[in-house]
Amino acid sequence: MSVLIKGGRVITAADDYVGDVFVDGERISLIGESLDLQADRVIDAAGKYVLPGCVDPHTHLDMPFGGTVTIDDVQAGQTSAAFGGTTCHVDFIIQPHGSSFADALDEWKAKADGKQVIDMGYHMAVTDLKDGGSLEELASLPEQGITSYKLFMAYKGALMVDDETLFRTMQVAAQTGALVMVHAENGDAIDVLVKEALAAGHTDPHYHALTRPPETEGEATNRAIQLARVAGSPLYVVHVSCRESVEPIARAREAGWNIHGETCTQYFFIDYSYLERPNFEGAKWVYTPPPRPKENQDVLWNAVRTDTLSVISTDHCAFLWDGQKTLGKDDFSKIPNGGPGLENRLQMIHEFGVRAGRISLNRMVELLCTNPAKLFGLYPRKGTVAVGSDADLVIFDPAKELTISAQTHHSKSDYNLFEGTRVTGTPEIVLLRGQVLVENGELQVEPGFGQFVRRAKFGEELKPAATAAA
Repeated sequence: MSVLIKGGRVITAADDYVGDVFVDGERISLIGESLDLQADRVIDAAGKYVLPGCVDPHTHLDMPFGGTVTIDDVQAGQTSAAFGGTTCHVDFIIQPHGSSFADALDEWKAKADGKQVIDMGYHMAVTDLKDGGSLEELASLPEQGITSYKLFMAYKGALMVDDETLFRTMQVAAQTGALVMVHAENGDAIDVLVKEALAAGHTDPHYHALTRPPETEGEATNRAIQLARVAGSPLYVVHVSCRESVEPIARAREAGWNIHGETCTQYFFIDYSYLERPNFEGAKWVYTPPPRPKENQDVLWNAVRTDTLSVISTDHCAFLWDGQKTLGKDDFSKIPNGGPGLENRLQMIHEFGVRAGRISLNRMVELLCTNPAKLFGLYPRKGTVAVGSDADLVIFDPAKELTISAQTHHSKSDYNLFEGTRVTGTPEIVLLRGQVLVENGELQVEPGFGQFVRRAKFGEELKPAATAAA
């Protein structure tokens, strides 16, 4: 099928121009002014932005956690993504203790089989190198298109790894061309603080934040940076939330080290006071790292503006407030950590980043599309509007107003982090590989249309032949 998108304002990380985009099959074949071409479908994009499909490198769909499972499976989560203009994401395989990496990969692919709405890749979360996967097996993953390893420095007794596992994984990554990702918090110190709080009878949601102070994030971030430096591995620090974590990343980047960081939409808008809301409502905003004091929000805006942080993800990890979050009604440590967010990232960053004058349109595209594609081996197949790239495109109406609400979002979660927020600007039509994905408020494809993407190694480009159906 061919599609001609006429007269839109094309925005990439570097460009901003009015033009036509011609899509032939799955890829962009021509870009120019007033193209005189026959097409099966013509889309009038006058007055609209033509953006690359957004890439979210940090999501948790159908993931076991804290005695329950995230409420959004692959189909629900990816449908949310599609309506929000995200056409590709990278989800986390959590290696079960005692499981090989191959078995974990098979388990996660089975969860997605027949449910995929958008394209996706996988990170491998390493939890067990003693009784489960081996270093040799870990080293084989990049050849299978899984080119990033995730390690948790928190969640003691569950997901947390020791420094030896972290360091050995970094050494493997340095040899195999993989990118190491870390959840940076000092899990040992947090475990002590949590036990002390509960022993003192402190059970309310806001103690989730008080037992995970910013210093525990800053310490772990710095430790991971120094270990990556010794191992010669590139490092990506996920969901940076505070000054204490931003500062060591800034120092490393100023020194020219191969260190990268992301923050998430919610950290710009949700602060610690949300956790203090009465009647257990604060549990809606229990995620990790926790919402920080409000002064950190300006720190984060400055960090994404100056490229200290290079990506804004969602860390979409959705639970029901009533029935899942309430598992921790009498013990904050039992509240499942996470929140929804896949659908609203582009809307929120456009409204409060671009429209508020904090970042440019080009920088928005860089943070939501191009940088995640480059860092995670998807560029230039994904993350830009260019001849030869996948026709993953968002026709974005910058004038349309809407109110964000759980009543209208596509996640199965019964609440929205940004409930009641008014924004101006939202996706109108979304295409994935040349196929209309979302139009007129309806999903236009059947589950199963999305594909597994075999990603390139860190620093390498993804060629067209590198994608195959799951």
